[in-house]
Amino acid sequence: MKRIGLVDIGSNTVRLVLFEYNEETGLKELQNIKTPARLARYLDEDNVMAEEGIDNLLSILGSFQKISEKYDVTEIYPVATAAIRQSVNVEDILERTKNEVGMEIKVITGKEEAYYGYHAVVHTISNMDAVTIDIGGGSTELNFFENKELIHSVSLPFGVVTLKSMFFEGKDHNDEDALEETEKYVKEQLRSVKWLAKRRVPILAIGGSARNIARIHQSSVNYPIAGVHGYSMDRNDLQDVYDLLESTKGDDLDDIDGLSKDRSDIILPSAIVFKSLYDLVRAEEFKFSRKGLREGMAMSIISKDYPAAFNKYHIFRDSLMELASDFNILKSEGEKRQEIAERIYHELARFDFIKTGKHEKYLMKNAAHIFYLGSFIDRDATSQHTYYIISNSNINGIVHEDRVRLALMASFKNKTLLKFYAEESGWFDSSDLDVLLTLGSILKFSNALNVSNTGIVQDLYLEEEGDDMVMTVKYKGDPIAEEYQATRQKKHIEKIMDKDLDIRFVEV
Repeated sequence: MKRIGLVDIGSNTVRLVLFEYNEETGLKELQNIKTPARLARYLDEDNVMAEEGIDNLLSILGSFQKISEKYDVTEIYPVATAAIRQSVNVEDILERTKNEVGMEIKVITGKEEAYYGYHAVVHTISNMDAVTIDIGGGSTELNFFENKELIHSVSLPFGVVTLKSMFFEGKDHNDEDALEETEKYVKEQLRSVKWLAKRRVPILAIGGSARNIARIHQSSVNYPIAGVHGYSMDRNDLQDVYDLLESTKGDDLDDIDGLSKDRSDIILPSAIVFKSLYDLVRAEEFKFSRKGLREGMAMSIISKDYPAAFNKYHIFRDSLMELASDFNILKSEGEKRQEIAERIYHELARFDFIKTGKHEKYLMKNAAHIFYLGSFIDRDATSQHTYYIISNSNINGIVHEDRVRLALMASFKNKTLLKFYAEESGWFDSSDLDVLLTLGSILKFSNALNVSNTGIVQDLYLEEEGDDMVMTVKYKGDPIAEEYQATRQKKHIEKIMDKDLDIRFVEV
């Protein structure tokens, strides 16, 4: 196990994130605390950081150090971006921080900042090709990656705080002239990046402004599940959020669900940047990542001690295994359930009882690993807990709709509950439900054949016997629990086949 602390000293906010890593549960956040420092506003016209700004930073870092000590975190990595990077008195800031707080700040370049954002995204989102954007307070980082390999990277000299100071000083947040001038400037800056135009790939947005845009949109459409990581919007969605912000009076911004009070005065400039980038790239979608600079740095630091800790090509699988570990599901238990489910699936397909796509089968195999994980909380409400935990958990590497599919299969108890859960999202039609019912039924019967978690089932196959079907289950060990549960749950397989099923256990 390894614990580290990352302090992200940005132009708008300063944030402390405490991480813990171990090989079973992966990288976890222990604590995440931010404070709106707005350091960029303490830079004068000569880029000298005022004493008030430095004192504010030192006070925040001192508090963060005390919090870290309470979590037994001694490895703290303070990282500074645009506001400190641009300060002509940066050496004085670093020296005072070291002498008065005992922290050595690393000032990273715009290129480094962009790289860490890329590193986090490719290890937590499945897109093979994309443009990433991270709008900070004083700079904006852009990357283009292809097949998950970084191709281009740039840091632009503006962020939400600097855009506000450049165009909105003494004006309302939705001043028409300020918005027009901001858009003109942003488009000029983006067009100066020659590799950016007409990429026709998704845009992956990182950072607090992006998260706020996503949360505002989710609230406006009554989005049925939690989390913005992997949440996708299109150009019209971005325009809808912009129109809402632009038409809302400053005093009423706090009434917009999803909008952080700390960002209410700087959110419109970020929306302009996102819209302009979408149009220039001719993007396919606009997707959000909760993972950025801090996670990218944490992964890089931890990889020095654990080189195999993170695999950008096995994102979904690794995330799923970590979730299973969180709820005390043994790897051997999940693998055996998957093995049985696959065998049943193939036997049913062999007799043409089922026909589903490869993607649905893929999700079923992975749902087998976390089937009924909600029993960890309460066995009397296993299905309910399983559905709500999975559908609202941050599972890297899959889209939100597939996350709900996964939850529906892994929580399957009966058709009535399946329909009840599915109706909450409103995403699935009757044909989708038929597939989910079939695959959930296979999982429930598979669970019955390994209910003792002793791995007694060695093989199984189906045969026709008159108008009925016979399933021969070859076992090694004591099948008493499996025989009882399989007999109880065979009705789910009988409904798929529309035939009676006789189960025969044969010792090998």
